[in-house]
Order: sequence, then structure tokens, then C-alpha cells
Amino acid sequence: MGLEKLQKAPGSTHKTKRIGRGCGSGMGKTATRGGKGQTARTGSHQKRGFEGGQQPLQRRLPKVGFYSRFAKPYVINVEKITAVKELKEITFESIQSVHKVSNSVSKIKLIGAGAKELASKIKDDKVITSGNK
Repeated sequence: MGLEKLQKAPGSTHKTKRIGRGCGSGMGKTATRGGKGQTARTGSHQKRGFEGGQQPLQRRLPKVGFYSRFAKPYVINVEKITAVKELKEITFESIQSVHKVSNSVSKIKLIGAGAKELASKIKDDKVITSGNK
């Protein structure tokens, strides 16, 4: 087995910058830090978005929206909407036939004094009461 001499691809490596090694190097004196000031000092650090004391852009702009990944159910009080109580079988579609529900609603929760007794009538996973979940 002949071992060939492994070499790095030409141009894949660069010489490291030798900072602060005299004026002849081109990176002496200020050591690439520019003139005097805050950033020329050791340990200097500014947080992301810092604009020299001016209010940063992310604080100047208004907060925009929040969308919960957990959709809250549409709540129906069975004491106020008695038509739901009188249904023989409670499904999502049967509730829509007696009570106007928006198309964006995906889940309905029945609340109120008589809601727990309706748990046996519920035949749909999209409808829940305070008793079942």
C-alpha cells in the first residue's frame, strides 16, 4: 500500500492576521481598531441593534400580533341558548343548524348549569362540555 502525500487544496487556507506586530506589518499602532473611542478599548462590546444611544429600530417599531397555536373553542352557554339543550343528538352540524357559528370555528364548548347533563348526547369530537374534554 503506497501512502500518498496528503495536501490541502490550493487556496483553501489563508495566513492568519498578525495584529499589533509593528507599523511595517500594516496592522500596527492601533491594531486594526481604528482611532480612539469606545470600540478601541479592550473588552468593548455593544449589544445587537445598538445605535449609539439612539432608540434602536426594534424598539421604535410597534409590536405586531401574536397568534396562539392552541385555538380556543367557541363557547356556548346552554342556559341562554336553550335550542342546543333541546337537540336529541349534539354534533357540530346540529349546533350550526340552531345557532349561528362562524366558519372559522373548529371546536365548540358547552357551558352553563345544564351542560354536564348534555355530555351523554354529544356524538362529535368537535363538541365538548365542562364535564368531558
